Formats: sequence, structure tokens, C-alpha cells
Amino acid sequence: MQCIPCTRYAGGMQQTDAAHARLRELIVGGAYAPGERLTETEVAGVLAMSRTPVREALRGLEADGLVRSADGRGVVVTALDAAALRDTYRVRAALEALTAELAAERQAAGRIAPAELTALEADTALTEEATAAGRFAEAVTYNRRFHSRIAALSANAPAQAVLERLWDQIVVSTRASLDPPHRPALVNGQHRDLLAAITEGRAADAAGIARRHVLDTCG
Repeated sequence: MQCIPCTRYAGGMQQTDAAHARLRELIVGGAYAPGERLTETEVAGVLAMSRTPVREALRGLEADGLVRSADGRGVVVTALDAAALRDTYRVRAALEALTAELAAERQAAGRIAPAELTALEADTALTEEATAAGRFAEAVTYNRRFHSRIAALSANAPAQAVLERLWDQIVVSTRASLDPPHRPALVNGQHRDLLAAITEGRAADAAGIARRHVLDTCG
């Protein structure tokens, strides 16, 4: 059996990771719409890469739920149907309750730097400002960053990784119907309540607010 030099293998993995990251960015960012077909050749041209890392990247994105196989003719960008979207929100609600609880526990134990809470508060304000100005795509970006910061503050890597995949699926599946958020005052108020519960180290309250918030935004 011929051994593959470690440097060659590492280089291939780096290319695959780069292809995965860039293609994920394009899909989540809306460059490729749900239902759009992608082929290895086309994507390799767009990314200026060979087909091998692109092929592996597409397999990874299929595992992430962002694309599905199209009968051997490339892949198709996937959007969740209404039932699957509801299920995804319920899983997200459970995980965000966990990460909010853990973040509050870490804050109570003095393990979160003040600057991290300041950044979380800034994202809350930016979300409110963008929503009030009617910049809804921008508000979605700030809103996701707010929730991603809480996941990071939980220091629970498995929950954080799953939440990122769920967020990707939700963003892709709801982009076409992007409209003013329902009850923006409620949503903004829940962000403020969640921020306060984490800042004050109230773990149980943080978990309850986070779960209720996600389910309220399900639509």
C-alpha cells in the first residue's frame, strides 16, 4: 500500500475545508437559491479549484443539510418544508435554552469577560436599530450574531456546532420570505431579558427566556 505524504494529505484537507467554507458562505448568503442545481465542474470553476476538494466539500454540505444529491447530476440546494422547519426550530429552542443556561452559569462563576457581555449588548442594539430602520436582512445578520455569541459563551462546542448547522438551514429556508419580524417589540424585549438574565447569572431564567424566544419567532 502506497503511503500518502502527510504534507500532501494536509494540503488536500485544507483545500476541502476552504471549498466547504466558501460554498457554505455562498449558499447561506443567498448566491445560490433553494432548488438551484450545482455541479462539481461549475463549482470548481467558481472557486478556482480542482474537482476533488469540491466533491468532498459537496459531500460535507449534504451532511450539513444544505444540499441533496440530484440523481447523479450534481446536487440541489435544499430548503426545509414547513414541517421540517418547525421541527428544526424546536431543536434549536432546546439547544439555545442549554447554551443560555450554561452562559449564565459561567457568568455567575466569573468566567466571562466584561468585554464579551459588552459585545452581546452591542449586537442587541444593532438588531433593534436595523429592524426599526427596515433593514431586515441586516437585522437577521445581527440577530444571528447575538445568538451565536451566547452559544460561544456557553463553552459547549458540540451544542455550538449543531446550532450553527441549524441556523444555516433556517436562514436558507426562510430567505425567500424575509419580511418584517412579527411583534418586533416582543422579540427585542426578549433579547433584552435574555441579556439581563445572562449578565446577572440567572441560569434558569436564561434557559426559559431563550426557549420561549426561539419558539415565539418560529412564526
